[in-house]
Amino acid sequence: MVAKYDLTDASVVVIIGTGAGGGTLANELAQKGIKVVSLEAGGRYLPEDYINDEWESFGQLAWLDKRTTSGDWRVAHDFSGLPAWIVKAVGGTTTHWAGASLRFQDHEWKPLTNYGRVDGANLIDWPIDGAEMAPWYDLAEEKMGVTRTGNRPGLPGNNNYKVLEKGATAVGYTMVHTGRMAIQSDDSGNRTSCQQTGFCFQGCKWGAKWSTAYTEIPDGEATGNLEVRERCHVAKINHDSDGKVTSVTYFDAEGVSQTQAARIVCVAGNSIESPRLLLNSASEMFPDGLANSSGQVGRNYMRHVTGSVYGVFDKPVKMWRGTTMAGIVQDEAHLDPSRGFVGGYELETLSLGLPFMAAFLDPGKWGREFTTALDSYENMAGMWIVGEDMPQETNRVTVNKDQPDQFGLPSPNVNFSDHPNDVAMRNHAYQRGQDIYKAVGATRVFPTPPYPSTHNLGTNRMSENPRDGVVNKWGQTHDITNLFISDGSQFASGAAENPTLTIVALAIRQADHIAAEMANGSL
Repeated sequence: MVAKYDLTDASVVVIIGTGAGGGTLANELAQKGIKVVSLEAGGRYLPEDYINDEWESFGQLAWLDKRTTSGDWRVAHDFSGLPAWIVKAVGGTTTHWAGASLRFQDHEWKPLTNYGRVDGANLIDWPIDGAEMAPWYDLAEEKMGVTRTGNRPGLPGNNNYKVLEKGATAVGYTMVHTGRMAIQSDDSGNRTSCQQTGFCFQGCKWGAKWSTAYTEIPDGEATGNLEVRERCHVAKINHDSDGKVTSVTYFDAEGVSQTQAARIVCVAGNSIESPRLLLNSASEMFPDGLANSSGQVGRNYMRHVTGSVYGVFDKPVKMWRGTTMAGIVQDEAHLDPSRGFVGGYELETLSLGLPFMAAFLDPGKWGREFTTALDSYENMAGMWIVGEDMPQETNRVTVNKDQPDQFGLPSPNVNFSDHPNDVAMRNHAYQRGQDIYKAVGATRVFPTPPYPSTHNLGTNRMSENPRDGVVNKWGQTHDITNLFISDGSQFASGAAENPTLTIVALAIRQADHIAAEMANGSL
């Protein structure tokens, strides 16, 4: 039986957001017998509701609330109201993600130590490392059914992958395969195996791809300990005279203000909404926002060094057929400053449908060069760059009181400018991507500018010293003991890997810690 808790029940853990972090945390706590209320701003959609049409699906799932942008990044000019492409629904962006599930490399946990001081970058070491995270990664991979781990086979390669593999091996790369994907690759798991339909970004209609929407959330509800309230937009976190959080105020599905009491509050609204909420919760005791004595809330926003390369060939590729991102080249993910930058990057297969290709190939462009590229769509192969960008204090999320949202709340402004290290990495990746396609006979290549980000990281970062960040090694805010951050905003650095696996591993670990602290009376 699905739980139903009273608004005045101060024994519940309130979790804000149901994505990779919040959804996983909710289930983990519920499985331990802890009462949980999850507040989700979006509605609930399941595989039968997903739409295999890019624009219609975007309208169904995307977070389209008011946002503004600033800085010199291309996104601020091309998509000024859409700095990020995240989902507003139960399951969060685990509905939209491609499924790539990669562990951080050991050196990436300690970027300050391993990269040294980088001018203009605000690097710190994580207060945890690969050895500490290894058992939590094991649990996350098992939970998510990640291919090429736990004896699970890899996914088959589609034509897009075969082009990538042939070109990558031709230029000398050796770490090339169909990736570690949280997508069921055979019939041994508890999800339907991948049917190679494509449309991974629009929600997997087979349920083969791991998403908290149809794994963690229903599993948690089945315990009788989890209540999910959909279409509930959180406005403010409240606290008492001792500075401990006591409740959460939100607008319900009818737009009516409600306040849910809480023993503990965990914020998992993504790296834009989470700092925005802390800043919008400012009070007389916390005039700069909750958990912000360091001044670091909202700062150090990262989105990965991204961009794409497409190649046109003399024969059809039909890159849209099959799993979108089952293909990776990892040879450039290592640390090698002789390339002109610190950190590394992955190259991963990517395909966009024709409508999105028209929007993203080179935004704002038109003319014969552009239209003939679209005419060649059937003969195209595509890849995406995912690289470690530098945290910068000036890359930050702030609140814009002059641009309130539909609830009258100050909306978020996302300011981002590329660091020179980011630019050098992107240019290197563009060249290597073009080399791969030229090595197998591409007649044209198209380096494509970054899209609105799906890998939003930082802004409430983890730090050993409270002055350097917002949360400790458990995601617990330095300033307020019963306030936690449970999403990618706690990342101290971005690393080169897609972040979801690490978010899930951290959430499992955090749940274990919270349960232990609750049991001994510390929380």
